[in-house]
Amino acid sequence: MRIAIQGFEGSFHQIAAQEYFHSRQLEILPCSTFSDVVRKVHRREVDRGVMAIENSLAGSILPNYHLLQRYELTIIGEIYLNIRQHLMMLPEYDLDDIREVHSHPMALLQCAEFLEKHPEWKLVETEDTALSARHLRQYRARHVAAIASKLAAEIYQLKIVAPNIHTMKKNYTRFLILSRDKQTAFPDGVNKSSICFQTDHTRGSLARVLVKIADGGINLSKLQSHPIPGSEWKYYFYVDMEFDHFSQFETVIRDIQPLTRDLKILGVYQKGQTI
Repeated sequence: MRIAIQGFEGSFHQIAAQEYFHSRQLEILPCSTFSDVVRKVHRREVDRGVMAIENSLAGSILPNYHLLQRYELTIIGEIYLNIRQHLMMLPEYDLDDIREVHSHPMALLQCAEFLEKHPEWKLVETEDTALSARHLRQYRARHVAAIASKLAAEIYQLKIVAPNIHTMKKNYTRFLILSRDKQTAFPDGVNKSSICFQTDHTRGSLARVLVKIADGGINLSKLQSHPIPGSEWKYYFYVDMEFDHFSQFETVIRDIQPLTRDLKILGVYQKGQTI
């Protein structure tokens, strides 16, 4: 199975793909941007795409909602990954050799408490955690360490000199599993759906939709607004709904249809596990 991910080999996107598909035998196709990921799925250059959509600390990745809408991809699953950051070096060196630490700005921020204990280290921002690890192996830098995943350390044969250095131990990223194929049937066990819609922007229009969802016995697990490109302060609303029975979902969709415009079902799938 060919899977497109954002980032380089050893990234957290790759870990999410391996955990979701329960395999390390996937053919991973790294992409530099989220746009590249969805385009490859849309063109059927890959079987599936894996794309982060929100983080428990940083919040939603708003541009990715627009990508879902623009390329009309289907969400077929999700997974929540506990982000664990590790400090790694070439095997022959140790903490005392460090002069610089390289990683993505978010990773450096997530590890700020640990890094503040070493003010002598120069912090260097890079475009990707896994790329920092790859460059460490490629250039065999003696005085440089990288912050990245355990998988990156394995792939690039690096030694973890300080494990789990992230400040917040409960740091989760939600990843969506994307397909080009439209859903025509739904497997047993589906209990979650992502939809998007507009309202007519009159007073109480969104509230009326939300009341219908609640009356249907459905748990609204996420509500996200996103500006409609090219419009004057008009919004799409992206909603995640959790239900006990598929019939509940069907009823609610029927009930909110007259209250919305451009209603789209982005996917019906099973609620993701936390790894």
